[in-house]
Amino acid sequence: MKIYLCLLFITLLTACSDSVTLTPLNQQQPILAFGDSLTSGRGAEKQQSYPVQLGLLLDKQVINAGVNGETSQQGLKRLPKLLDQYQPQLLILCHGGNDILQNRNLDKMQDNLAQMIEMAQDRGIEVVLLSVPEASIFLPDIEQYQTLAKEYQIPLGNDIMRDVLKKPALHSDTVHPNAQGYRLIAQGVYDLLTEYGALD
Repeated sequence: MKIYLCLLFITLLTACSDSVTLTPLNQQQPILAFGDSLTSGRGAEKQQSYPVQLGLLLDKQVINAGVNGETSQQGLKRLPKLLDQYQPQLLILCHGGNDILQNRNLDKMQDNLAQMIEMAQDRGIEVVLLSVPEASIFLPDIEQYQTLAKEYQIPLGNDIMRDVLKKPALHSDTVHPNAQGYRLIAQGVYDLLTEYGALD
């Protein structure tokens, strides 16, 4: 009986972790892609950035709110005005890369990202989180992203950036993708939105 209850408990936990879904996208509200140079599209033309290419895939307005060189602390100060200005249905949050490159405290980065997520959710805006891997040869996971996704029950694109950054042919420099790389990121985000129910 105890074994049965334990198995039932584990099953329920698994079901809860898999129950994250997104509301189907509407045509009235835009998507806000928020982040640093990986969002702005550094290393390619502006129209080749992942938000622009994602907008083409979705046939929907995706606002590119990426700023080169921005840290999560700076992003935290910038985000509220954009949320109120555009009132998006969905926030795609890809931030923290410069914190990682500058060896800043990752727990502080996590707290900054948590506040960004809460800002969006408090306004009724759904959030998708894209993780940035550690800047080393094996591009290992940064556990803070997984922690945030679990805590706030939001979709996490954990391999989208890494799958591009691990291939030199998709780089414009040692840090940023090229146009082909950004196209693959856009496709990865599109697939993630499909997986979590945002696309009918």
